[in-house]
Amino acid sequence: MDTGSMRAVSWAGPGRLAHEVVPIPRIVDGEVLVQVAHAGICGSDLAILKGEHARARPGVRLGHEFAGTVAASSAEGAPAVGTRVAVRPLIACADRAAVPPGRAYTPPPPGESCRACVSGNPHVCRSLGLYGVDEPGGLAEYVAVRADAVHPLRPEVAPELAALAEPLAVAVHAVSRSGLTGGENVAVFGGGPIGLLTALVARRRGAGSVVIVEPNAWRRGVAERFGFPVLEADADVPARIRAGTSGDGADIVFDSAGHPAVARQMTEAARIQGTIVIVGVHKTPPAVDLRTVNFAEHRLVGARVYARADFAAAVDLIEDDALGLAELPLRTFPLDEVDGAFSAAAAGEGSVKVLIAPIPEGAE
Repeated sequence: MDTGSMRAVSWAGPGRLAHEVVPIPRIVDGEVLVQVAHAGICGSDLAILKGEHARARPGVRLGHEFAGTVAASSAEGAPAVGTRVAVRPLIACADRAAVPPGRAYTPPPPGESCRACVSGNPHVCRSLGLYGVDEPGGLAEYVAVRADAVHPLRPEVAPELAALAEPLAVAVHAVSRSGLTGGENVAVFGGGPIGLLTALVARRRGAGSVVIVEPNAWRRGVAERFGFPVLEADADVPARIRAGTSGDGADIVFDSAGHPAVARQMTEAARIQGTIVIVGVHKTPPAVDLRTVNFAEHRLVGARVYARADFAAAVDLIEDDALGLAELPLRTFPLDEVDGAFSAAAAGEGSVKVLIAPIPEGAE
């Protein structure tokens, strides 16, 4: 492989990943080239592999959770070459004027940015895209991204923890959307990466108690090691949550599972005038007990990805070691073992997050 090429992995259709040797991306004005240190596999990557993602098309280079170092820059004011960065992978219509010709995304016609972008909320852009779904992502040795999509990190931050900035930003945004002020009783349905991170952020921000509901025994064990009371998912969970809160129910319920069973239980688990935050993405519209929402005056809140400030807050939490993330069981695979990495991620146990390291150790 010559110095102008790199290794990458793309989605080749349902159940198939393709290993490629492709040219290193050429950056244009406003972009930086990131040498990827670690890329995380998340549920949406698994959905793409199975052919269940609405936007992904065969040939896309996967990986929207990634971090690395700036290898080159064509943007004034961008982090210097050699700076460790985490990448905020969102692409809103307000960003597309900065996307160069030839990319999959093209700028909207002048004056036609959506209302969300115009109002300063590009994370809920009506045509939101991501690196790793709509543009080449982090399962490659190098990625070209907009300069405003990178967030610098201090060099002492462990490289694998830098790759957690994206899922941690989801948790930060969910807790921010909940209105948590301190002292609340919190229930988190789902003890996977997002659920556990949401519980950690809620506790950090002063929740009075946080209980995690999770069907997988291995994940329950991880949550317990982080000091959380844990309930095994079954039909009695709402009653047990109420019993632990003087019969009232949780002040705030987070649905980090995106499972139909949770959609019904969350309304039973929340107290009167409590808040329910939908964090996990349901594959199909679930059955929700709206009569209980009506009678109990529940506040039902959506939480989609994160705002820029949430991502910055996630980076701060990682830099300050505020959540003890170094204790998370992580597993890292080299790029040429990406199939095994996806299998490990799909198993749902053995590691909270599966990471891929595209650059061979010692080959930087």
